[in-house]
Amino acid sequence: MAAEGSGIDPMHQFKVEPLFGADWSVAGHNIAFTNSALFMVITLAGLWLFMLGGMKRQLVPGRWQAAVEGMTSFVTNMMDANIGPKGRAFTPYVFSLFMFILFANLIGLIPLGVVPGVHPFTVTSHITLTAILAFFSFAIVLVVGFAKHGFHFFSLFVPHGTPKVMIPLIFVIELASFLVRPFSLGLRLFVAMTAGHILLDVFASFVVQGLNAGGIGYGVSILSFIMIIGVSALELLVSAIQAYVFALLTSLYLNDAINLH
Repeated sequence: MAAEGSGIDPMHQFKVEPLFGADWSVAGHNIAFTNSALFMVITLAGLWLFMLGGMKRQLVPGRWQAAVEGMTSFVTNMMDANIGPKGRAFTPYVFSLFMFILFANLIGLIPLGVVPGVHPFTVTSHITLTAILAFFSFAIVLVVGFAKHGFHFFSLFVPHGTPKVMIPLIFVIELASFLVRPFSLGLRLFVAMTAGHILLDVFASFVVQGLNAGGIGYGVSILSFIMIIGVSALELLVSAIQAYVFALLTSLYLNDAINLH
């Protein structure tokens, strides 16, 4: 958060800035280590530690191991329900996708702003990252679909029982719907995380301005602070839901490619 006059700039938290005060360039391309890159590294480190602590394979699992096994079972069951046994080969990818998004969302909610000069950075609030995850998942779907079915994969765009006279129109509509999938997949996560964080900063601005105003402003500050608590709780829920939705839709798209009839 950055002060602007007596308020707070809600967009400052999304600004990608180079760390260590240096803009490094190679062949005209900026390769500076940014706050975005830092939080991706933190996310990967947190995920690695979480998985490492839960892979002890004890006969009677502790809480940490139970948490890891619960996560893996959750994703495995989702893949079995949506794809079947053939989906087991893609479970590691969908699990990695789910856990990375979940950890990135949660780490972005850590209240680091209480430390002067430090603010959290939610990497999933940038369309560049969510789009890369969405298009990479979509590319896997295309590769799997054509590798397993060849040009028969195009039959996905012609529902069974479609009248022959309607096939050209239905094919175009289904193809357009299919091609929109990666955009909607990446946009959904980006919008959800960005909107929530902007709302938190807006209420934080009300708290600051209310305290500066005095009088009735103190009441506004108290109400705004209560709203921050409520929105923060909602953001925790949204963080988990968005990770689940991303993984769920990816598994459903994989099912179209694997179990094509």
